[in-house]
Amino acid sequence: MTSQNLPTDMMAIVTTGNGGYDKLEYRKVPVPQISKGEVLLRVLAAGMNNTEINTRLGWYSQSVTDSTDALGIEQSENQSHKADGGWNEATPFPIIQGTDCCGEVVSIADDDHNHLLGKRVLVRACMRTNGFDNPQTAWMASDFDGAFAQYVKVPASEIFAVDCEWSDAELATIPCAYATAETMLHRANCQQGDRVLVMGASGGVGSAVVQLAKLRGAIVTAVTTTNKADRVRAIGADNILDRNADLIAQAGEEAFDLIVDNVAGPSFGDMLKLLVRGGRYTSSGAIAGPVVPLDMRDMYLKDITLIGTTAWDEPVFPNLVSYIEQARIRPLLAKTFPLADIAKAQEEFSQKDFVGNFVLIP
Repeated sequence: MTSQNLPTDMMAIVTTGNGGYDKLEYRKVPVPQISKGEVLLRVLAAGMNNTEINTRLGWYSQSVTDSTDALGIEQSENQSHKADGGWNEATPFPIIQGTDCCGEVVSIADDDHNHLLGKRVLVRACMRTNGFDNPQTAWMASDFDGAFAQYVKVPASEIFAVDCEWSDAELATIPCAYATAETMLHRANCQQGDRVLVMGASGGVGSAVVQLAKLRGAIVTAVTTTNKADRVRAIGADNILDRNADLIAQAGEEAFDLIVDNVAGPSFGDMLKLLVRGGRYTSSGAIAGPVVPLDMRDMYLKDITLIGTTAWDEPVFPNLVSYIEQARIRPLLAKTFPLADIAKAQEEFSQKDFVGNFVLIP
């Protein structure tokens, strides 16, 4: 069943392989055909994040040891395919990326999903293919086509209707950044009174962590640059540390119960010194570099727990929808771009001069 006459073709950004911005092609492709258990969405807005850029660059490859910024410079000069450079090993190029989707359900394959037709929804892009007791995942936009297009097909089980007054673009800031942040805090058992340090607090995930940790009653210290400090404080940070100064000198050793760090790189060794005995460290990224200094004595002598996070846990997306509908969080929409201007958007995104998220409009 469809809510309208649908076109046979649509415009999309097709990523053709690992490399620079020339690998992003804005072109006409067929509208996806749905089968049993699937729905077709008209994409209203598609958020943009590090995942799409990292996948295009092949940053997830074990052969890469530099920061995402350094690899971006390399790829502009030397494009090479990385067979293990995707989210789950090989990326199936050519692929339509776009992990964050706010869309309208315009076609359904099964009558038992009639109630979804016409609904404005968010897509749970991280799909637990073998159930939530198994960390195996399939990711929209990394393993199969995503939302950088006018239409996208997804399993009906992975869409969530949202009843709120937010704009389409505001809703599109939520899925990847906030679900990743919520999963990290959920797994690390962040609770009231915890002293939480948030690295990279002005980014999409970092700014989401600030809001979601405050929602839990934590005392949040955010690491950012001085020119972004006021904006990060405005979303709930209790304290600010200067990213460019010595964090241990600013805060003191054993100052935090929980550290949420998507930066990693050379500063990783300091993180364990900043944690109390029995502290927790959680990460879902490493934008400053995946290979880090680690003194094992800091980890085992202080009984520190290291928590890796990729697969989103079952309560996470329902939690986020409830937070939105109850006005317990607010969107951080930094800027919107037309879908066709994705290269311009990704170039500006990589400069990191904003707080929050960028969104593309088909």
